[in-house]
Amino acid sequence: MQQQTSGLRTEFAFELPHGYVDGSGTVHRRGTMRLATARDELSPLIDQRVRENPAYLGVVLLSLVITELGTLTDIHAEVVEQLFAADLAYLQDVYREINGLGAEHRAVACPSCGTHFAVPGPVAGDRLGET
Repeated sequence: MQQQTSGLRTEFAFELPHGYVDGSGTVHRRGTMRLATARDELSPLIDQRVRENPAYLGVVLLSLVITELGTLTDIHAEVVEQLFAADLAYLQDVYREINGLGAEHRAVACPSCGTHFAVPGPVAGDRLGET
């Protein structure tokens, strides 16, 4: 389900590479993520888990913007914690892409031949929530 508000697309479907396995063994692969708001980016900063471990920021942030995963509609940090590493990385990429935080490119030149080409460059705030 992809929601649009006044021509603005706010929800995006995704499919995890491996899938989240719930307590009963059901694998959930398809889901929906919505655009992040300023509140989504700011509220995890007061979360004690993030204050104790800044790397946890991405987990909390994803739990706020994933609206459904398979038959699950209550997505919380504990669900995101149990994702396979490849699925977590995939969701972080989806988040960056739909929120306009994709990799920027920079021009470089080969030191040997002088050929110019573009390579992905560092993005301000490489982790989720560090825009």
